[in-house]
Amino acid sequence: MMQDKTMQDKVMNAFTEQTKNMYNPMRKINALLVENMEKMTDFQLEALKAYSHMGLTQMKQATSVKDADSVRDYSTSQAEMMSTLSKKVLEDAKTMADMSMEFKAEIEKIMEESRAQAFNKASEDKNAKPAAAAKPAASK
Repeated sequence: MMQDKTMQDKVMNAFTEQTKNMYNPMRKINALLVENMEKMTDFQLEALKAYSHMGLTQMKQATSVKDADSVRDYSTSQAEMMSTLSKKVLEDAKTMADMSMEFKAEIEKIMEESRAQAFNKASEDKNAKPAAAAKPAASK
């Protein structure tokens, strides 16, 4: 009866360990996903703020157009703003792509760690079973 309890404890411990090993990568991926979503959201909000500021600045400048000179100045500022805007859009797109690549690399790292742990565990189990099987035979 005591042997049954010990065997049951070993099975439960093995099950608990396998469950922990199985869910650990998922937990890491979920944490990484939340962190990445937070970074992307913050970045997008800051970008939206910058684009809105540019638009509002241009609207304010448009209200100051009163004569030919101010039309010329406004047109010049529009061209400058469009150049600045296109540079910002390209920079923001590159930043978003870099964030995505970093996220992908982190996911791949977690998956590789998980595969390595599973392989090591399988190797340990494979090496441990023959020794455990040989031990009772030697004691007889």
